[in-house]
Amino acid sequence: MGDEGQGERGRGGGRRGGEGNGRALGQKLGHIFVPFPVVRNAPVRSPALPRKTSLGPLRFSRCGEWLKIHRAVSKDPECRRVQWGSDKGDTRNPHCTGELMKIGIIGAGNIGGNLTRRLTALGHEVSVANSRGPETLAALAEETGATPVTVAQAARGAEVVVVTVPLKNVPDLPAGLFDGAAEGFAVIDTGNYYPRERDGRIPGIEDEGLTESRWTESHLGHPVVKAFNGTYAVDILERHRPAGAPDRMALPVAGDDEAAKKTVRALIDELGFDTVDAGGIDDSWRQQPDTPVYGLRAGVDAVTKALAEASPERPAAFRG
Repeated sequence: MGDEGQGERGRGGGRRGGEGNGRALGQKLGHIFVPFPVVRNAPVRSPALPRKTSLGPLRFSRCGEWLKIHRAVSKDPECRRVQWGSDKGDTRNPHCTGELMKIGIIGAGNIGGNLTRRLTALGHEVSVANSRGPETLAALAEETGATPVTVAQAARGAEVVVVTVPLKNVPDLPAGLFDGAAEGFAVIDTGNYYPRERDGRIPGIEDEGLTESRWTESHLGHPVVKAFNGTYAVDILERHRPAGAPDRMALPVAGDDEAAKKTVRALIDELGFDTVDAGGIDDSWRQQPDTPVYGLRAGVDAVTKALAEASPERPAAFRG
């Protein structure tokens, strides 16, 4: 769960895709609309369209029952936005209800990799980085259409930045990590403190009483929103459900910046999960490892109850 290299169940089952042929029904403001018949449990295949057009190089991925055609090269940011619909004027895929965003993901382990898979499938423009360099992300980039970058480049232009690295590595992230990020960007912290298994003892957390995300925030120099830290990586791929589904899971979300928290909760909703407001970052101990909500696969009521039952005392197994 929670960060690069720390996921109990890993990626799990692969994405379910679709196969079919489509043709461009029309071009409007530089966007291409393509219907995409779906054959369940089949891999995504490109339709009979050229790889390059007057709009620039193209790449493909699927969302719901529509094919996304990305403009890979454009100096106009509006033209990099993906529009969904048909020649009859529909402009949004009903499966993709949120605003399409540029998202940077720092950490390509179990959580980071599966978020890359789902977010690109939903149409977002994703840049992904890890500690080993972009050349090691070629397979993930080929699979998803995400752009592999260095850690220092990941946040450039991003409206949401996901930091999903082992806690002990947070102080080693480069200075100016968020230079060039979009105005009002949100930072998602998925991290957990595992002092005995991985991170060693961190005095700021154990002696000064900082929550894990408050400690992370102090090193990043930017407010964070804590989410996905207790989520099994495989669930990001396999347990997303439409709004209102009786078995839709809920995730706790904590943060001090209400605007950022709103952005993150909307994104999680688009990913197929409900959310429960877990309070501010100083309250985020309620969702740290070994609390009742950690790893809980349940809906809003059960998650709300689990948060209320948490104890602020750090369990002995999670002390260094």
